Amino acid sequence: MTNPQGPPPNDPSVWANPHSSGTPPPTTPGADYPAAPAGSPLPPEQDHPAQPFPKDPTTPVKSKPRLLRDPLSIVLILVSVLALAVAGLVGAEFYARHIAESKVAQAVECEVRDKATASFGVLPPVLWQHLTGHYTNISVQTADNQIRDAKHMKVAIEIRDVDLAHHTSDSKGTIGSLDATITWPTDGIKDSVQDAIPLLGSFVASSVATHPDSGTIELRGFLDSIVVKPQVLDNSLSLQVVSLKALGTALPKESIQVSLDAFVSRLTSDYPLGIHADSVAVTTDGVTAHFSTHSASIPAGRSNTCFANL
Repeated sequence: MTNPQGPPPNDPSVWANPHSSGTPPPTTPGADYPAAPAGSPLPPEQDHPAQPFPKDPTTPVKSKPRLLRDPLSIVLILVSVLALAVAGLVGAEFYARHIAESKVAQAVECEVRDKATASFGVLPPVLWQHLTGHYTNISVQTADNQIRDAKHMKVAIEIRDVDLAHHTSDSKGTIGSLDATITWPTDGIKDSVQDAIPLLGSFVASSVATHPDSGTIELRGFLDSIVVKPQVLDNSLSLQVVSLKALGTALPKESIQVSLDAFVSRLTSDYPLGIHADSVAVTTDGVTAHFSTHSASIPAGRSNTCFANL
């Protein structure tokens, strides 16, 4: 038996050793580049720009902001805006009311020579009244110290239908009506008479008694007494002497009457706006009187300084 004959020389075959000489093995990428010497820096990496994403052929629809899509948010915004507007109006109303009340109170204080407080009605708002120039109702109270020379006399005033829109060079406007109720307690009468009658006042006015039935006031002293009767004469308040006694003897009342007339004249003779006395009554506590005026012209500041700031 003979050995099989091998492949001829220099003839590659499947039996050949893959590592034997022949066709060189395929090269891998990068095999053509020479190896870098040891210790040399590595070549920089090349940056390859990222490819943009392909555009969507359809155009995106813009959606509304989330805040506008939420009904509750819209309601809250509207409520907040409304609350701020209301707060601003309320603040402006309080400020306008304060300024208006201060001006009216100052005018009254100037006339009566006592502290006064003024207040406007709740409706309509003072801001609206200021814009229209028409004020519906105003109330004024004095501090119960005095009215001019009358001690402890106080007044409550109700003013209605004030028109400042139609003013002239001589008038700041008109007042539809003014009603004033004056209260004069017995202690005030005693102190006022003592000042009004310096010679006899301290002797005849140690105490005061009122007699509502007869409408008289009795001023008593240690030795003397004076009985006076409040009346309205010529649209003015008057204290008429009914009797004057000293040590039980009647005395002429003319001298006392002159002093009382001068005193009362200083109280009521030159009230502004045509204010005049309508009625007077004697009560258990003193005297009450009603004064009023209608369709009165508000004097300009140059004719009456008390109304200069209105």
